[in-house]
Amino acid sequence: MAEIAPLTPLRYDLARLPGGLASVVSPPYDVISPAERSALAARDPHNVVRLILPEGDGDTKYARAAAILAQWRSDGVLVRDSEPSFYRFDQTFTPPGGGGQRAITRRGFLALVKLAPFADRVVLPHERTLSGPKEDRLKLFRATGTNLSPGFMLYRDPRRELDGPLSDGEPLAEMDTPDGVHHALARVRGDSALRAIVEGVARSTLLIADGHHRYETAVRYADEVSAAHPGAPLRAEHRFFLTFLVNGDDPHLVVFPTHRHVHSLASFSFDDLLRQARDTFVVAELSRGAESDEILGALRTAGDRAPSVAAAAADGRVIVLTLRDDAHLGEHPTLGPKPKVLRTTDVTLLHAGILEHILGITPQAQAAKTNLYYPQDAKAALAALRNGSGNVLFLMNATPVAQVREVAEAGEVMPQKSTFFYPKVPTGLAIHTLDPARLVGSV
Repeated sequence: MAEIAPLTPLRYDLARLPGGLASVVSPPYDVISPAERSALAARDPHNVVRLILPEGDGDTKYARAAAILAQWRSDGVLVRDSEPSFYRFDQTFTPPGGGGQRAITRRGFLALVKLAPFADRVVLPHERTLSGPKEDRLKLFRATGTNLSPGFMLYRDPRRELDGPLSDGEPLAEMDTPDGVHHALARVRGDSALRAIVEGVARSTLLIADGHHRYETAVRYADEVSAAHPGAPLRAEHRFFLTFLVNGDDPHLVVFPTHRHVHSLASFSFDDLLRQARDTFVVAELSRGAESDEILGALRTAGDRAPSVAAAAADGRVIVLTLRDDAHLGEHPTLGPKPKVLRTTDVTLLHAGILEHILGITPQAQAAKTNLYYPQDAKAALAALRNGSGNVLFLMNATPVAQVREVAEAGEVMPQKSTFFYPKVPTGLAIHTLDPARLVGSV
């Protein structure tokens, strides 16, 4: 099963940060817009965005990140913790969307996960990846020799046995981020606590919640370093991946959908979409001009009965498509070849049954995002569509965690961007070096 280890990471010297930890952390690299990158860089000259999204032309930016990292280490901005520890990280937030929801706390911890190829069935992916981001991250790994951004994985602990070992810890920092999330970082030490955590996670496989590209990149980089250093120890740093681990059996995990905004089709007819969809879906028309809250509410209700997706046209028409009880998916031209575990997931029904089968957007075009945007803000995406941007907007329900694990444990993957675990895990809490001559901690 999974092998994890405590870490002795590079961390910001908090005494040198006038603005505290909040001034130097950032969201993950893949959700930062150019404007947000500029704002983060202006927040503090040592903001980690300068490392994960370095400036420069072409590949020169990776060397720039390496130079900045070396300078920060030389200046003492980044210092290494000396004692192996796990780093408990609590995020307290009120889920967006209103409705009088109470604040909840998601507790996890930063650890090192022993890298293993997906074929070993220890670390389980649940969605496809794209080649471009992996090449970008690989160049950054090579230049800096560090794992800058943590992945995010779920372990199994239905009886919450790790709650106890994780409850004690030395508080290190607290901060509030602009998205309204309160974060608290603590260091968990002590042989008995570390051993209990390692042994607890060892009983489980690990499901990647976020960071598929980073994990695949880390595996490839580790193979490169191992080939260049054939005598490197089995517990060398480069064989481990910095990861935020959370109990996947926590009922308060928050997962949001990522919607699909189709654009730039050579030809598109909403009437043709509606006509062809009736072969597989029950079609319910909503009021013309329905707003996002109404659409999402109707979609949730439909999704309680059967897999469903909503489609909005630029002219204000909206339909909710719900899988027919008598649909013969095993005989469907594009859904039929799919494994049974995938056929009734909302996102696969959309991608194979509608995007590919009806609209003609091939899997290759989907992967290249030729005709797709992936918005998370339904209201903004609907406004953009009705202002003339794109052909059709598909709004989604969130994919339940249990369904994500079912797909992953069956050895299958869903289309890219099938899940959005909220909130994101900040980058900059800890940095894992990848020195083949350094060993990770053991318990």
